[in-house]
Amino acid sequence: MTNEELTELIKDISLDVFKKPFQHNGSFNARLRTTGGRYLLRSHNIEINPNSYKNFGFSELEGIIKHELCHYHLHLEGKGYKHRDADFRKLLQETGSPRFCSSIEAPTKRKTVKRYVYECVACKTNYVRKIRMNTERYRCGRCAGKLAAVQG
Repeated sequence: MTNEELTELIKDISLDVFKKPFQHNGSFNARLRTTGGRYLLRSHNIEINPNSYKNFGFSELEGIIKHELCHYHLHLEGKGYKHRDADFRKLLQETGSPRFCSSIEAPTKRKTVKRYVYECVACKTNYVRKIRMNTERYRCGRCAGKLAAVQG
């Protein structure tokens, strides 16, 4: 699906569901990672994550478009367009739009943070760190005992 086809789809959904025209552009944005789509306040355009369409199909894409159109129409009318606003929640319910989209990013793509675990030789207090530290330079904060690497 191209950006032009997406814009036409957004226009069709806007007229069918909201009975109002969509007069801006819709586009796919592959840089979106944690969200299905977004409504841009300044340009009034709607961006959609292409992975949501590829992974979950047309019904998910349609739900994301309806959600973003709720932001769009409420913002242009000067009403509460944010997620916490009553106007927004009411319009979501009226149009059958989802509040959240399905999980987009595969769990294997998430970067795992390596953890370093140190233990005091004297009092056995554990210290978990994201960054490796020099055990010769630092001591236990509780008893000033020597630290030893347990994991990492």
